[in-house]
Amino acid sequence: MYIFITGTAGFIGSFLAETLAKRGHEIYGIDSINDYYDVNLKKARLEKSGIHTLSYKQEIISDTLPGYRFRQMDLCDKKELDTIFQNHHFDCVINLAAQAGVRYSLQNPEAYIQSNVVGFLHLLECCRQYQCPRFIYASSSSVYGNSTQVPFNEAERVDQPVSLYAATKKSNELMAYTYSHLYAIQTIGLRFFTVYGPYGRPDMAPMLFANAIRNNKSIRIFNAGNLSRDFTYIDDIIEGIVKIAEHPEQASQDTPDVPAVVYNIGRGSPVQLMDFIHILEKNLGKEARKEYVSMQPGDVYQTWADTTKLNQDYGYTPATSLEDGIQKFTEWFKTFKF
Repeated sequence: MYIFITGTAGFIGSFLAETLAKRGHEIYGIDSINDYYDVNLKKARLEKSGIHTLSYKQEIISDTLPGYRFRQMDLCDKKELDTIFQNHHFDCVINLAAQAGVRYSLQNPEAYIQSNVVGFLHLLECCRQYQCPRFIYASSSSVYGNSTQVPFNEAERVDQPVSLYAATKKSNELMAYTYSHLYAIQTIGLRFFTVYGPYGRPDMAPMLFANAIRNNKSIRIFNAGNLSRDFTYIDDIIEGIVKIAEHPEQASQDTPDVPAVVYNIGRGSPVQLMDFIHILEKNLGKEARKEYVSMQPGDVYQTWADTTKLNQDYGYTPATSLEDGIQKFTEWFKTFKF
């Protein structure tokens, strides 16, 4: 297959592009490489896939994965997207590009509308205009807000977001459904649950806490630690996406005769925040300095994925325990130069 992937300098996107290319698929990846967090980490992700030089809007061919080409560009550049889709016939689009971060959406809401809504629309329009039949995209567990119905099930109503980030992800699901209904494009939304692992995002708890512990700085613990998260290791996420990309015929439909579906993709086993911190401390061989603070606007108290539907359609069964995942993460963390 020829697959167009956005966000390939990002955490999930970099692993996915590399994995699919190694499996023999032709990959065209893009990323704006913005400065939301350290661009050196983004460049390191590209380098592990054989992308060693960057030139804005120029196609770069991987040194190690000949079927992988990369272009640095902004998803909101519709003219540039049109040119790419005119010159390449893609079998599938996988959209992993987004302005991430719940708390940052309180400070810079415009960035979320541009990347997560306008950019998303551009991709849907490219699928429509250039006859790409399948569109897989990243949604988020944040769409569930502060729901107390656990585990979170895809059939639950998700119309009470507690952050603009969550609202943009819910809007993505609605937009995708509309294009499936109007134009028969198969759309598959993936609600990710706290993905972690090597090369992970530095604004998320594993990296934030590990950096603080290593540098003898305090970690901020919200709501007295009374939070739980469904931590999901990167390898399990990638295995799930690959199965979906390679076997679109196995996807169900949330509404008969409309080729749209949304799946939870997580570990399905929530962990208390303090237990997570203790496992991290054990693997780093150092106790964290802890600062207890109040709950932050936009945060949720718990996440917990019901992955029954994804298991039924694709046999998705995450295999990495938190203990094993944190061990793998910290082994990488101890050697990576920031």
